[in-house]
Amino acid sequence: MNIVITGASSGIGREITLKLADEAGNKIYAISRNHSALKTLAGECANKNVIAVALDIAGPLSSLRELKNRLIADPGTIDIIINNAGYLVNKPFTEQSDDEIASLVAVNFTAPAALVSELLPLMKRGSHVVNIGSMGGFQGSMKFPGLSYYSATKAALAVLTECLATEYSDMGISFNCLCPGAVQTEMFSKAFPGYSAPVSSSEMAAFIADFAVNGNRFFNGKILPVALSVP
Repeated sequence: MNIVITGASSGIGREITLKLADEAGNKIYAISRNHSALKTLAGECANKNVIAVALDIAGPLSSLRELKNRLIADPGTIDIIINNAGYLVNKPFTEQSDDEIASLVAVNFTAPAALVSELLPLMKRGSHVVNIGSMGGFQGSMKFPGLSYYSATKAALAVLTECLATEYSDMGISFNCLCPGAVQTEMFSKAFPGYSAPVSSSEMAAFIADFAVNGNRFFNGKILPVALSVP
């Protein structure tokens, strides 16, 4: 399978890449701004099937078009996109700066949407887009002070998932959104200082990797909570 993963240099994204790289037949395009971390990650994969792509997905749209052109040349098609990159600010609602709000919206919503839009021509029947949301953006879930903009952008990504599943159902491309709860990552520690999550990033990554490969056999257009606890 040809797989694109954003936010691949650390946390859950890094672990997802490692899990999927265990299958020699997979070719993984690991995307992050941190090129040195990506190169280290690629070097750890025995099958040498991870291609490091240094790219800011929230940067100029021309960068995504360059990525599309690169993928058109090789491998030509994409089977799975995992929109894992995320950005979090933990501040009271009225204290978040314009730049922070813009980054939250860009990284958590508009950039994943733009990436899918650019790469859709490379996807065929049976392809799967997995958007990584958050329990903070899951309707009816417990909400927390300081995370209003973060949660709202993740909720927008979830609704986009439902819309795209309907819009592209005739093409046989599936879209699903997984909403992790408490997972021990740097982002979780930033959101909930002092808390210890019951799930490791490796454990969550194993679930996401398997879902990306097999989940579209059973789900399309679904927003699925993946949480033992919140937080």
